[in-house]
Amino acid sequence: MTKQKVTFFWFRRDLRLEDNTGLFEALQSDFPVIPLFIFDDEILENLPKNDARVNFIYDSLQKINAQLSEFGTSLLIKKGKTLLVWQSLLEEFDIQKVFFNKDYEPFAIKRDLAISSLLQENNIETFSFKDHVIFEEKEITKADGLPYTIYTPYKNKWLEKYHLSGQAPEYETKALLKNFAKNQFPFPKLAAIGFEENSIKVLPHNLTQIANYKETRDFPALDSTSYLSPHLRFGTVSIRKLVNWANKKNQTFLSELIWREFFIQILFSFPSVVNHNFKSAYDGIQWRNNEDDFKRWCSGTTGYPMVDAGMRQLNETGYMHNRVRMVVASFLCKHLLINWQWGEAYFAEKLLDFELASNVGNWQWAAGTGCDAAPYFRVFNPEIQQKKFDEKGIYIRKWIPEFDFGYNEPMIDHAFARDRAIATYKAGIIK
Repeated sequence: MTKQKVTFFWFRRDLRLEDNTGLFEALQSDFPVIPLFIFDDEILENLPKNDARVNFIYDSLQKINAQLSEFGTSLLIKKGKTLLVWQSLLEEFDIQKVFFNKDYEPFAIKRDLAISSLLQENNIETFSFKDHVIFEEKEITKADGLPYTIYTPYKNKWLEKYHLSGQAPEYETKALLKNFAKNQFPFPKLAAIGFEENSIKVLPHNLTQIANYKETRDFPALDSTSYLSPHLRFGTVSIRKLVNWANKKNQTFLSELIWREFFIQILFSFPSVVNHNFKSAYDGIQWRNNEDDFKRWCSGTTGYPMVDAGMRQLNETGYMHNRVRMVVASFLCKHLLINWQWGEAYFAEKLLDFELASNVGNWQWAAGTGCDAAPYFRVFNPEIQQKKFDEKGIYIRKWIPEFDFGYNEPMIDHAFARDRAIATYKAGIIK
């Protein structure tokens, strides 16, 4: 039997049909396009069977599949080790071209090199595109071509380049969707992928909630955040549309989007930050790493209401307000002297918006060991943070219902913890 000559578009962190760079290019190829998503065993095997993020990916794929049905086509969903999946696809189809959007994390780079090599060995043209960011890899560099390691000059160069180009181009795919192959593939049940439903859900994003973002973003009780971060993480929204909107409407929010790209380029340029301090001078810090203290932090029972409310919000919803993230991260690293990697791993397990670059970057910022980090002697006082940003205790009472009925004493005195942290950092810094 003659195999079907096709082009493949491989969905990964870009779970949308509209304004999708690689998809836009694929749909203009000379062959009908099969849309593919692979549930990668190498990623899934490390996740709990009710992982809420897998639920979100699955739901997003269902939405894409419903859209595709209007054009007489469907998603091809595969599960397995990615290289083995592609080897089986080579046997099943006469693949002419493969398109996908780039991913800048170390695991993804290694995976994509292996897949590209396999395809090229089989004389299949392979095309990858920038889609997850506005500026990638080496597009924003210092005059000597080296990457920026301080945010503000990076941001200034980023804005200069963005404004010179007018705005980020948006790709209209609607007229091209007829170019999908008309194959009808079965859509698997969640259980067939080895997962089950989780009551924790990704919330819809809402830009109207950040109309006064600059003035309200630090007050967790106001809930004036966009809930965009998981959608950005998995690409259910276009970064180009968001940046173009923010440039016109909300410069403070735009700065946060640029922070995201800053950390992505740091991870790409310095992949060792995943497991090591960006500033090696801090490698000598003698962390206490007390497991009982860590458990109290994880469960939100430290006796510091702002810390505990944040951790309970995370555990119950997969979200945590950004101001509170800074407070709980500082508390773990500075008050308890627990290595930032412990906190980074816990957030990686729990956060719906977990993205390696931002998670590592922000944790090292809080610990004082990263690029452009908070100085080691900055130790957030959780009680002052509470008075400044949740003075009436609205946020705290939402997540700590027992707060008014005799709350726990703090597990450690702030003044003692601050002095101990500063002394420990000073002693640990390698000259």
